[in-house]
Amino acid sequence: MPRKWFANTQGGVLYIGITDSGDVTGLLPQDVRRINQLISNTASQHVRSPLTVKTENVRLPKGRVVIIVTVPEGNDKPYFDRNGVIWLKNGADKRRINSKEELRRFFQSADLLYADEVPVRAGIEALDRLRLRDFIRAQYDKPLPNSKKELARLLENMNLAHGGMLNLAGLLLFGSEPQRIKPLCIIKAMVFPGDTVATEHYLDSEDIDGTVAQQFKGAMGFITRNLRKIQGRKSVNSTGDLEIPRIVFEELLVNALIHRDYLINAPIRLLVFRDRIEIISPGHLPNNLTVEKILAGNTNIRNPVLVSFISKGLLPYRGLGSGIQRALDDWKRIEFADDRDGCLFKATVKRSIARANAPINAPINAPINVSLSGLQQQILRAILQNPRMSYDAIAKIARKDRATITRNIGKLKQMKLLERTGSRKSGFWKMPTQETA
Repeated sequence: MPRKWFANTQGGVLYIGITDSGDVTGLLPQDVRRINQLISNTASQHVRSPLTVKTENVRLPKGRVVIIVTVPEGNDKPYFDRNGVIWLKNGADKRRINSKEELRRFFQSADLLYADEVPVRAGIEALDRLRLRDFIRAQYDKPLPNSKKELARLLENMNLAHGGMLNLAGLLLFGSEPQRIKPLCIIKAMVFPGDTVATEHYLDSEDIDGTVAQQFKGAMGFITRNLRKIQGRKSVNSTGDLEIPRIVFEELLVNALIHRDYLINAPIRLLVFRDRIEIISPGHLPNNLTVEKILAGNTNIRNPVLVSFISKGLLPYRGLGSGIQRALDDWKRIEFADDRDGCLFKATVKRSIARANAPINAPINAPINVSLSGLQQQILRAILQNPRMSYDAIAKIARKDRATITRNIGKLKQMKLLERTGSRKSGFWKMPTQETA
């Protein structure tokens, strides 16, 4: 029969007269009229809202017939059966929606619900009033209301709250501690020494939390300290430029923060490898979007409230549908993958192989002719990846005791290949004679 779970997904085709094993048995002529009438009645009377399906009779030898029923993707989702149940296609079978979370995600896919408008368990007291005050003053040249009632009315008019409770957009844009309510709305960042996820050790890691603006700033800081700097023709005292243009990560991070699926309880992942950087967002591309379509500038707004506020200057947002193309204009070696089974979207930024494979002591011009041990090269490699690396962190990566690491760092200092700047807690390592190619 016409399957309402086809209409609730992307449509489908039903063959009547072919067995599950693929044998073409066909229908007797006297059954065809009855089944076609049954299909019509089911589509119009047993599905809410009624469906329009297409049937085609294919004649076989010996007078038998196969009926092909084409069910289009519905324009009036969700479709219910006569008992009020919503069904979804699940491989060759079907399954019913049972949980609130799954129902919300289905309504989101049908553009009937936006995740950033869903209320959260946080009242107006969860706001960062100073952050909101500065935004109101900058955008509207007005003071923040003093009374709770007036503030609640303002937030409702801004589509950031309802009934005195913040929605997800209000929390993520202007919340004081958003992760107390939504702990997985964060960016988990890690740096690995090789080209694969190393479960035993890593070079740097950080859980980047706060508002979306704070997460963006924290993620850019993480990338900046863990990518190589290109000195070029600049003076030796300059900080140099990132090996990959900064705008590439600005565009990709903004895209991840405003277009991720916030109904999925998972963090954005920022993974730095020797040969690439991956930004992995929860949720595959919405509706019928594909990688090819987004490369052509097509888009679909999953979180319209976030987009509307971020475009007012909270993040470096430069226009709907243009971010990915802008990133590609500055760095061609970016790949995108839409994983519908894993429900995630991944942007992979390839690093320069030549720079990634450069020996650790190649960019170092030592004042004397020295030969570095394997451990000393490993120490410099770790510090190049993360200039704020602690003694204990280096010891963990190198699998040596702290005393051995301290002794070898002392030798590197004597060779003027390494020096420490700042305090023990907030300081960092630098290579005073380093000239990055």
